[in-house]
Amino acid sequence: MTKSITVNQRSYRFPEAPVVIVCIDGSEPDYMERAVASGDMPWLAGMLNHGSDLRADCVVPSFTNPNNLSIVTGQPPRVHGICGNFFYDPARDAEVMMNDPALLRAPTLFPAFRDAGAKIAIVTAKDKLRRLLGHGLNMASEQVVCFSSEKADQATLPENGIDDAVEMVGMPVPDVYSAELSEFVFAAGVKLMERMRPDLMYLSTTDYIQHKHAPGSEGANAFYRMMDGYLSSLDAAGAILVLTADHGMNAKHREDGTPDVLYLQSELDGFLGKAKARTILPITDPYVVHHGALGSYATVYLPKDADFAAVAEFIEGLEGVERVLTREEAAEAFELPTDRIGELVVVSTKHRVIGTSPENHDLSGLTVPLRSHGGVSEQRVPLIVNRKVRGLEGRSLRNFDAFDIALNHAEARRASAAE
Repeated sequence: MTKSITVNQRSYRFPEAPVVIVCIDGSEPDYMERAVASGDMPWLAGMLNHGSDLRADCVVPSFTNPNNLSIVTGQPPRVHGICGNFFYDPARDAEVMMNDPALLRAPTLFPAFRDAGAKIAIVTAKDKLRRLLGHGLNMASEQVVCFSSEKADQATLPENGIDDAVEMVGMPVPDVYSAELSEFVFAAGVKLMERMRPDLMYLSTTDYIQHKHAPGSEGANAFYRMMDGYLSSLDAAGAILVLTADHGMNAKHREDGTPDVLYLQSELDGFLGKAKARTILPITDPYVVHHGALGSYATVYLPKDADFAAVAEFIEGLEGVERVLTREEAAEAFELPTDRIGELVVVSTKHRVIGTSPENHDLSGLTVPLRSHGGVSEQRVPLIVNRKVRGLEGRSLRNFDAFDIALNHAEARRASAAE
């Protein structure tokens, strides 16, 4: 009888074949559709004839950390607690990164599967995610590997379950702002499939290319062409593959190429007085060169004596604002933890981003017109399976259904193209 494992109130079957979940950072569906149409993804084009081409919604805010943690916990942020890359902690009166495992309020799937005898492999592009994804795993067990491309040369057996990552992959450690950072993830996935044949593998890339290149451009197509070759190898190894994304991506600039920014803190300073409100941009992380910490979602903390309704009405009247929600409304609409967001949540329109004040954003690294994410307009993402799936009729799918689909709904046998 197949083992059933329950994590965060969801049950999963133990894998009969290796399961590989790929989170392609920033990959709105149009990227793969255009690459297939141009002939740059021949494996994917062929696989779609006998696999499953679905769509799903990601978590809002449509940022990296909330969505990766949702995928690996099977739950939204109100359960796992990670509601941004960055947040304001009132208890410490400090703005901090959300990359400390102590902030997690729910376990990932990996420890429970490891306890049931599964071999686990996790490779992420940026090290900011690595500790969160690997939380609760005993790396010294010889059945677990978890490392990042960014710091592959620093991987050790006690910390990462591997001490020869660079030699295994056969690539030098890439620059953090490069397509090669993601290629290293895929190359490592293929090598780990050969070396340890994990039961569960999670691969998470970086959205450097998607921030720089629009769907169908040569830069984007070259990236997806590279990816297609590695996915073909994982498919040939017999893996059940699920491809999804943490968020989409949209152009966020004016006709002259300059970023289209609403500087919300500056506006609030003018309305309430200097520094009376605090604007938090949860897109903020250590890697802001390609987006300047500008995204389409912000949360606002207000003084207790402020007229919250009046402030909300003021923000709603600003150009480029799509929605203003109270803490309670945002927690309900976006499934967020109420204690980790401000009194108001602000979402901008499709082609606009939110900043704090001009002096707080270094935009010197924006060498091409800004593309970014964070809002509802970047919520639709791909959900592609290299197997036929069953039992999903009528469901509204989320990217964090990826493991459920792979383990509970994907056919164990790979269908032929004729089928």
